[in-house]
Amino acid sequence: MSRWVIDAGVALRIVSEQIALPEQVALVAPALMKSEVLQRVHASVRAGELSRADAVDVLERFAALKVRYLSDRVSRKVALDIAADLDDDETALAEHLAVTRLQADAFVSADPERARRAADVVAVGSYEELTGG
Repeated sequence: MSRWVIDAGVALRIVSEQIALPEQVALVAPALMKSEVLQRVHASVRAGELSRADAVDVLERFAALKVRYLSDRVSRKVALDIAADLDDDETALAEHLAVTRLQADAFVSADPERARRAADVVAVGSYEELTGG
């Protein structure tokens, strides 16, 4: 089995494309990803890109996505260290990378800049590698 940490952009792509992940794939993410997904869906509704009904559907499909969410003492400490190493004011990326370092084989991001920064800290994979496509 392979374990992958995904970010909100990847989670939303999986649910919007209704991708069935290979059986050997296990998803892991920091607990904050739930809020990140909600924020992105809300922003899409406000921008007129999604209707409220479509947003609810996306959130339902997201809720059905099997992800192990982590936010424990150890991952928060590692995230704090990573954020300092990256000289980053925000900790969201560091939380994803901490979970990757502690629990997964690779990190996948929908944001190329995020993936580039992550590559200095953890193994980074592609959406195609994750989905078997």
